Amino acid sequence: MAESDPKTLVTTDWLEDHLRDPDLRILDASWYLPGEDRNGRAEYEKSHIPGARFFDIDEISDLRSEMPHMAPPIEKFMSRMRKMGVGDGHQIVIYDGSGLFSAARVWWLFRLMGKTDVAVLDGGFPKWLAEGREVEDLPPIVRDRHMTVSRQNHMVKDVTQVAAASKLGDYEIVDARAPSRFEGKEPEPRPGLRSGHIPNSKNLHYRLVLNEDGTMKDPAGLRAAFEAAGVDLSKPAITTCGSGVTAAILSLAMERMGKTDHALYDGSWAEWGMYDGLAAATC
Repeated sequence: MAESDPKTLVTTDWLEDHLRDPDLRILDASWYLPGEDRNGRAEYEKSHIPGARFFDIDEISDLRSEMPHMAPPIEKFMSRMRKMGVGDGHQIVIYDGSGLFSAARVWWLFRLMGKTDVAVLDGGFPKWLAEGREVEDLPPIVRDRHMTVSRQNHMVKDVTQVAAASKLGDYEIVDARAPSRFEGKEPEPRPGLRSGHIPNSKNLHYRLVLNEDGTMKDPAGLRAAFEAAGVDLSKPAITTCGSGVTAAILSLAMERMGKTDHALYDGSWAEWGMYDGLAAATC
């Protein structure tokens, strides 16, 4: 069983032991790809871990952007967290209905905003349910809580920075999409996007850092997965994917390995694949 770390990943045992802690805040960050025919909020309202609040990835984002669920402005993030009763001094645990999928995106978002007492539930809601642990269908009683935010700009990259990294090779760009999409053999699910990948990027499908039960591999297994993908771990890294969700799984994996010099390309292929002026490699 993985060792719990309240700054990256905690087990279901750890969460159950701390479930009644007054300064614990649990967030259900379930989000599903188009075509999965699942609704995160509806599932939350039907059943969730006791005390959990629902974190809407699409709403708590920069709605001024054409890209999906881009990181929100600081003011919006603080406002939404205050209304959810999440603030300074809280230990935050995030889970999702897939096991370990969209929760990593919200973990990264909190880290971007300067919050470090935040972890993902290893194995998520499926593991919690499989072990017969307590659930409820009532919303928690929420009281406003002040949150101080300090955006960590080094944790996110824009398209200009990624284009420079692609050309110069001073970063390892690691793409979490499935190989068929990375290689340009499968069309992108979002209409209007080209197929392929950022030149000089490496492909490590996010599922390769997970065990069969949806939990994350141990640090040795994670390191082996990155090295098998040809990633030079001595270089700083930029993670990317389709729209910035599964890229965060690779970011979480690197943090679990003790590698802290990583950033996430928030626009990811949803942005890069939209512009003909940016080269798209295929293989």
